[in-house]
Amino acid sequence: MDVTLHLAQDPEADELLGRSPLAALVGMLLDQQVPMEWAFKGPSTIARRMGAEDLDAHDIAAYDPDAFAALLSEKPAVHRYPGSMAGRVQQLCRYLVDTYDGDAEAVWRGVGSGKELLKRLQELPGFGKQKAQIFLALLGKQLGVQPEGWREAAGAYGEADSFRSVADITGPDSLTKVRAYKQEAKAAAKAKASGG
Repeated sequence: MDVTLHLAQDPEADELLGRSPLAALVGMLLDQQVPMEWAFKGPSTIARRMGAEDLDAHDIAAYDPDAFAALLSEKPAVHRYPGSMAGRVQQLCRYLVDTYDGDAEAVWRGVGSGKELLKRLQELPGFGKQKAQIFLALLGKQLGVQPEGWREAAGAYGEADSFRSVADITGPDSLTKVRAYKQEAKAAAKAKASGG
């Protein structure tokens, strides 16, 4: 895995996301209740604060939980909820250590079908169906991980030429289109909830 992603809109953070499977997974995990760029910059910030060039699942899993929460809470905080997200990142890393010997790429390496890959992603702590489908679409669209049936398993996020999620962001123009799509979807949901 060595591509250029444009999710953090920060060259150093995006470079890490493109070469580190664990960084990409942690960025996806952090991508909730904060702007996408903030979430995907998180892995780079965590690595830097740990004095490393990459994230290591074994190191994070073994880190003292209070010290790790403090690391994510330093200003600027890695997330709006740095304490709870520190726990989630450690839970994800412990799962990767226990299940894949700490090798994040093993989650998708050699997987036979999109359906199996979706199942594996949904088994990750903090990855519900939607987050798993978005990450599967990111793997397929930008990282060359395309087992048979990956688009179908990713649902609408797997559609070609769509601008629904981080899977579709390749630069500032596509970021603007994804933001517009999300605003339209929120407005439609709000109108539906109010009976409009």
